[in-house]
Amino acid sequence: MRLSSIELREIRLPLIHFFETSFGRTTERRIILARVIDQDGAEGWGECTAGEGPFYSDEWAETAWPTLNEFLAPMVLNREVEGAAGVSDLMQHVRGHRMAKAAIETACWDLEAKRANQPLWKYLGGIREEIPCGVSIGIQDSSEQLIEKIEKELNAGYQRIKIKIKPGWDLNIVKAVRAKFPDILLMGDANSAYTLIDVPLFKALDEFNLMMLEQPLAFDDMFDHAELQKQIKTPVCLDESIKTSADATHAIALGACKIINVKLGRVGGHEQAKRVEQIARERNIPIWCGGMLESGIGRAHNIAMATLAGFSWPGDVSASARYWAEDIIEPPVTVTAKGTIVAPSEPGIGFEINRKRIDQLTVRSAQIN
Repeated sequence: MRLSSIELREIRLPLIHFFETSFGRTTERRIILARVIDQDGAEGWGECTAGEGPFYSDEWAETAWPTLNEFLAPMVLNREVEGAAGVSDLMQHVRGHRMAKAAIETACWDLEAKRANQPLWKYLGGIREEIPCGVSIGIQDSSEQLIEKIEKELNAGYQRIKIKIKPGWDLNIVKAVRAKFPDILLMGDANSAYTLIDVPLFKALDEFNLMMLEQPLAFDDMFDHAELQKQIKTPVCLDESIKTSADATHAIALGACKIINVKLGRVGGHEQAKRVEQIARERNIPIWCGGMLESGIGRAHNIAMATLAGFSWPGDVSASARYWAEDIIEPPVTVTAKGTIVAPSEPGIGFEINRKRIDQLTVRSAQIN
């Protein structure tokens, strides 16, 4: 593989409904897209999942753009590499910036799968033709509004419900949801909003048969999570703490988690995600695919990743229509009545790029040759 050009686009994509976590409320996504073109004119698309501000991670749109434009793209252009699996090595001298790296790396996987005339999910080694789906529901203005949204998603067939929690929106909310829905697969996501001082709260949450508590403590912590897991019955799931396959190995060895959420951007792309998946699978640790309010391009890459053997639990990969009035791919991602997404059969990510829609949404672009 030799890339001759990389095109960057930043688009602004308004959400149908605000999405709120312990970090704050999002109403519009700033999304950076990467289009890679090889010497024969074949192309692949990837997405940078960095947020609008440095809250979920220290990467955000305004760091990702110059990192891609000035450093990462020049590192990979006109360089011979055996395949997409080796693209990350070309960018290794840049420390961190995994979401920016993943934009280029995943685009290269899309290109390579298209050149091989295979769906990306098969090309990656996926084994599932359908993936189970859950939804992530942000903090709402009232418990009644939250319950109404949960009911809507259950009626749409989703197999698992994740609710965001934060101090003041936790125990009573979980209690209310469980009273209304005693048997659903339910989990809570804290996005690092708590400390070990809150162990009594987590012990109280043990009563409500949650599938897991996702990243309850500090975003870069493993040791306190290990201490917490010793004291509660509910499985701890790590998200932000797992940036590399080495992190996954260490967290499992420490007993810091019983479950891992894998996000393509957070770990740096498909090759790194495959390594985390293998480590977890070999140690019998369930994993699932997390979401970052992706457009259809990022969502398509998530679908491909979630077909790998270790992704045994419903992830946050849901229908385009939950977030966007109009997506940037055709057809939009849809979910079956039984709460699954059928892996596409077309080569690469399996969806057509709606270039007209992207042009309408673009606020800046760059071509690096």
